[in-house]
Amino acid sequence: MTNFLIKKSKSKILRFLGFLTLLFLFSWNTNAQTTVSGIISDASGPIPGANVNIKGTKTGVVTGFDGNYTITNVPSNGVLVFSFLGLTTREVSVDGKTKINIVLQENSNALQEVVVIGYGAQRKEAVTGSVASIKGDVLREVPSANVTQALQGRLAGVEMTQTSTKPGATMQVRIRGTRSLTAGNDPLVVLDGIPFSGTLADISPDDIKSIDILKDASATAIYGSRGANGVILVTSNKGTKGQKAQIAYNTYTGYKNAVKYPMMKGPKYVEFRKLAGKNLVNGIDESNDVDTDWQDLFYRTGIVTSHDIAVTGGSEKGNYNFGANYYKDQAVIPGSEYNRYSIRAGLDQELGLLRIGFSSNNNYSITDGASIGMYGVLSMSPIANPYNPDGSLKRTVRMPQDENWVYTRESMKNLGDKFVDRNKAFGTYNSAYAELKIPAIEGLKARVNIGGNLRTTNTGNYTGIGVFNSNINNPNVASIGNSLSTSWTIESLLNYDHTFGQKHKVSALAMYSAEQTTYNSSSISRRNIAGDSFQYFNLGQTSTGDNNDITINNNNQIYTQSGLMSYMVRGMYSYADRYMISATYRSDASSRLAPSNQWHSYPAISAGWNIQKESFMNTVSWVNSLKLRAGYGQTSNQSVAPYATLGNLSTRPYNFGDTNATGYYVSTLPNPDLGWEYSITTNYALDFAFLKNRLSGTIEYYTTDTKDLLLSVNLPVTSGVSSYVGNVGSTQNKGYEFSLNGVILDNYNGWTWEAGANIYSNKNKLVSLASGTTEDKNNWWFVGKPINVIYDYKKVGIWQTDAEAKQYEGPAGAAGMIRVQYTGEYNADGTPKRLIGADDRQVMNADPDFQGGFNTRVAYKGFDLSIVGIFQSGGILNSTLYGSNGYLNINDGRRGQIDVDYWTPTNTGAQFPLPGGPTESNNPKYGSTLGYFDGSYVKLKTITLGYNLQKDWIKTAGMERLRLYCTVQNPWVIYSPYHKLSGLDPETNSYANDGTNMAVAYSGNLSRLLTVGYNTPQSTNFILGLNVTF
Repeated sequence: MTNFLIKKSKSKILRFLGFLTLLFLFSWNTNAQTTVSGIISDASGPIPGANVNIKGTKTGVVTGFDGNYTITNVPSNGVLVFSFLGLTTREVSVDGKTKINIVLQENSNALQEVVVIGYGAQRKEAVTGSVASIKGDVLREVPSANVTQALQGRLAGVEMTQTSTKPGATMQVRIRGTRSLTAGNDPLVVLDGIPFSGTLADISPDDIKSIDILKDASATAIYGSRGANGVILVTSNKGTKGQKAQIAYNTYTGYKNAVKYPMMKGPKYVEFRKLAGKNLVNGIDESNDVDTDWQDLFYRTGIVTSHDIAVTGGSEKGNYNFGANYYKDQAVIPGSEYNRYSIRAGLDQELGLLRIGFSSNNNYSITDGASIGMYGVLSMSPIANPYNPDGSLKRTVRMPQDENWVYTRESMKNLGDKFVDRNKAFGTYNSAYAELKIPAIEGLKARVNIGGNLRTTNTGNYTGIGVFNSNINNPNVASIGNSLSTSWTIESLLNYDHTFGQKHKVSALAMYSAEQTTYNSSSISRRNIAGDSFQYFNLGQTSTGDNNDITINNNNQIYTQSGLMSYMVRGMYSYADRYMISATYRSDASSRLAPSNQWHSYPAISAGWNIQKESFMNTVSWVNSLKLRAGYGQTSNQSVAPYATLGNLSTRPYNFGDTNATGYYVSTLPNPDLGWEYSITTNYALDFAFLKNRLSGTIEYYTTDTKDLLLSVNLPVTSGVSSYVGNVGSTQNKGYEFSLNGVILDNYNGWTWEAGANIYSNKNKLVSLASGTTEDKNNWWFVGKPINVIYDYKKVGIWQTDAEAKQYEGPAGAAGMIRVQYTGEYNADGTPKRLIGADDRQVMNADPDFQGGFNTRVAYKGFDLSIVGIFQSGGILNSTLYGSNGYLNINDGRRGQIDVDYWTPTNTGAQFPLPGGPTESNNPKYGSTLGYFDGSYVKLKTITLGYNLQKDWIKTAGMERLRLYCTVQNPWVIYSPYHKLSGLDPETNSYANDGTNMAVAYSGNLSRLLTVGYNTPQSTNFILGLNVTF
């Protein structure tokens, strides 16, 4: 590019480099000018709000309510551009005319918009299943590490939930809620027609042309058991026929600021410790006049960077694409970083009747510091001094009962080779096809798809002597882990598409497919490594100890292989684009299930009626589209361990005198009858578009009944066996979805304003359990209640008097302790008949009542502003920061304490209990209830301001497009009870507080709920970006 510019004249170089000074300048036209007027109309009459612009200028007007327009200063040899949303744009030469009347025709592009539906595509108006679509250009308006972040809040019924703020983390994706208790609930990802064994994080957002999400069984049945939880169809960017070579470069960089956790400061902590009354004497490194902000000492400014380059093009017989991407996310936590390198390529080529093609997506990532958490920082006493008298950092600080390693930016940096936590992953995902037109039968094609995927991970960890430990001589330890997953897929298809008599459109598809996945992993750890420089390499020869220093984790020594074989047929028929029907029948056989139950078949059928095409709608001009849809279908789920039907043997050590031996026992019984978990779904929908397609949307209602749940059934202790995997129980999901999109201004005096919103609700319940039981308290499963619940006491306040508390709590009751709801009976005098106990625990729904998202985009003369937000109402937000199980709110002054408004005799309106009150297992009694909050929130996810430079300013540099933009991510929580109390983002989620020296490993029940934890903080990100096309 530099050589190209050097050859240009000096004036052209200055013109290019000085483009910013021209943003608000207009060119003068010296031609003779005139005034033109007229009427713009369509088939139904005059059009108000249509646009009339002088081509090549920013001059334009909008028609009035009667369709009339008048535009002045029009060059006599100029061209007028007439446009309106949903109608075909026309350009007309003025040629000295002063009166120009225009009739605009309906633009069929919206109706002809193609939607990917699985093993094919359909025009949008002909789709009968539930399919949500979004274009890649829309997703790229939100700079993101992976596409799940950009999808959040965009599509009704598609829930994207942040599970971690660690670099490289993906979001949990749920399509229409949770169906299964213990089997998988993740949707299938399909990339360019082939099932994808990676995750959405493995696909660069810059590679994506469009995403289509299949939500109901009539749409997903074609994918069989793999589509039981919905299907995400990703179409990658490719060149188009006849396209000249095009180069696109997209880059952005930005910085990240951590949102601090609200920890108690020194002076308040001193009073808090005194009030707790635990007789804690300041540790050696503590002093009442010290106020240390450990978070300030720990956090750094994070940096995020992305570079992507793509080359696309095509000829009359094919197209191609090639691209590369580099993404880096340096977290606000020191030592935590994620780097990803991606290369992709694709080719489609016609060779007479044969069409062939391939696509390849490859990525390599390095994740450092994934185990570094925040507990070691937040648990530090704020009155502990981290510095020695000479100003150097102490290695540890001593508090009354604890001695903690000092976590700061400096101490983490100084570790050098003494601490390594690295995960390397490589994935290659490849597919190819060959499609042959059968000349003897018009519309008949035979096609073969093949796919091959490989993913490998290598994890290495090393912690040096005394690192993160109060004991300076604590032995060093290193570990390694490796995994390899390979899979192949082959599909043979016969497809027929034909239109008879211009009105009868027929499509038929038959397919056979087979796939196999092989997975193996291993891990080992060793203590007493000879030196820091060895780290985790060659553990067999680097230890100074003996073989007793070696630990092999039996649970990580895995080898599995599973396969799936399927047959499928589908037929679709449409009459005059008015009545549509689609039917699918598929049979799957899974190696994961018992031989007698490996096969399962399920049908699906859907129909649609384009009401606006009926003759009685001809006079209703404001309705452009009105379609009723209904569907019924079955899907199945085989997401259990590959050998679940065989049972398990576990090891146990035995001693025979002085001899040690390892024995085996049956831990899980075999089940020779293990079969499919299956779901039956019905779906009803109305699609609409009004006012020249300026207002469009969809309303849907669905029910899903899931039966024969794949579930681990607990057995009595007397059986000698803990459990077996069986088909027991059933669940039900039902919900509604509503999406609305509108064009408020369509180039009105240069202004464009678009907006969209969606809202959806999913209600699930457990219909039955094994052997007719109504509850399983150990797993928090209750018939008639939602799947995701919290089974615990319900906090209703703080006891204000000792006398009242003792009535319900007995002698231990006291003012200032947590008051939970009593569910028992009362005596005649109003006193409780019993004390509060286990029977007062309640089943509380953790899922929101409804949720959704909203977006808007405003553009004016090259500038554009877009905003994306999300919201949810109801449900329970579970906070390990405030719940006493997180150890940061145990009210004893032993270690760092979350800053709370606690009860005292002079502060009786406080939300939190008296420090040092009644305890249970060293925690405040009922302390877990302190972590339950109203889960409602409204927040802005992103705000983006961009500018597209005019083509005549950049064409001398060989550019077709140049866009500059800035984005703020996580800028504002508009409403959240949790945010109001803590100042934290309600999305700072994690399944549990994982990480080095984490004190909490939540129970299996709470761990399946999304939790606001403290493993890594949320951050506010500020990004600058550039998009260039040559």
